[in-house]
Amino acid sequence: MGYDSRSHLLSSDQIELQLMIRDFVKKEIIPNAASFDENGCYTQETLQKALDIGLHLMEIPEKYGGMGLDHLTEIVLREEMGYGDAGFAITLGGNGLGYTPLAIAGTEEQIEYFSDIVVGGAVSAFCLTEAHGGSDVGSNRTTAVKVGDEYIVNGTKAFITNGDIAKIYTVFATTDKEKGIKGMSAFMIDSDTPGITLGAHENKMGIRTSQTIEMSFEDVKVPAKNLIGKEGEGFKIAMMTLDRTRPSGVSAAVGIMQRCIDECIKYSKERVVFGKPIYKQQAVAFMIADMEIKCQTARNMVRHCGRLMDNGIYDSVVGAISKTFASDCAVQVATDAVQVLGGYGYSKEYPVEKLMRDAKIYQIFEGTNQIQRVVISNNLFK
Repeated sequence: MGYDSRSHLLSSDQIELQLMIRDFVKKEIIPNAASFDENGCYTQETLQKALDIGLHLMEIPEKYGGMGLDHLTEIVLREEMGYGDAGFAITLGGNGLGYTPLAIAGTEEQIEYFSDIVVGGAVSAFCLTEAHGGSDVGSNRTTAVKVGDEYIVNGTKAFITNGDIAKIYTVFATTDKEKGIKGMSAFMIDSDTPGITLGAHENKMGIRTSQTIEMSFEDVKVPAKNLIGKEGEGFKIAMMTLDRTRPSGVSAAVGIMQRCIDECIKYSKERVVFGKPIYKQQAVAFMIADMEIKCQTARNMVRHCGRLMDNGIYDSVVGAISKTFASDCAVQVATDAVQVLGGYGYSKEYPVEKLMRDAKIYQIFEGTNQIQRVVISNNLFK
């Protein structure tokens, strides 16, 4: 490959990690991605290899056995994972969502407990979304009633990533209905707690290797010490969590764009029409150039978010802009990649149709792009 902007301004340590993940993805993910996608899951062997090298521990502090990566480094690595398979990036990155509420408001004891579980070779799940609410987090109907030194949790969560394989959950429930969003609280709940029922896997269009399920909680008893932060802080914790995780999450969409570009370059060099490779047709070359413009701009926007956060600046507007821009670009780039490959692009013989299916979810989850535009516009007109 020729020009490569993926290592610009990275330290030698970051580049070393980047190349390590790139090699893992090249050997373990890309050759098997089509079959994994078809089956809707990874093999346990592949997932275990990823766990063995600690890809689920990017956010866990080193003192608890994790990698302790800064935001920028995690963004770089999540892009490499997304290059191979977005579902892979989401599965391994799910611990970031599960852990971040604890990093924001958890006690030392809670962080240590959570870390011991995931460092031991497990993943976590972030249980916020409900079927009736979607991006309207404030419409949460799951309840948590305090009885003695326990909370009794009842309700149903939808579209929960890693729900069926996680060993520990971060769950958001209402402790005071009268207070609206100020009555929501956050809890850490072990997956083997009685009363938790797991639903069937969602049969999704894309990110099929990321397991997504519905979960129900029926009279689930949670020790009061598992309350994260204080009662009523759940909504704030959830929003602060998403502000911190959106950039790393959408960085996988940058990986999708880079993969699309590479596939188009390879194909357009091999495909000959009218006596010459199609990349020599300006219509095709300019389309790929526009894909590169979108990819590099999105990459730099997302990494800018990471650098801000590493300097203690958690700007929800910048996060919303990066999430929206990168995901919109990913959908357009993937669509154009299918167009460059023509009929073959529409066939499962080539990977770009999968990349197109995978890209779409980034406009939807962690707050739809319409919701992100509400955040951005509200701040502009304050």
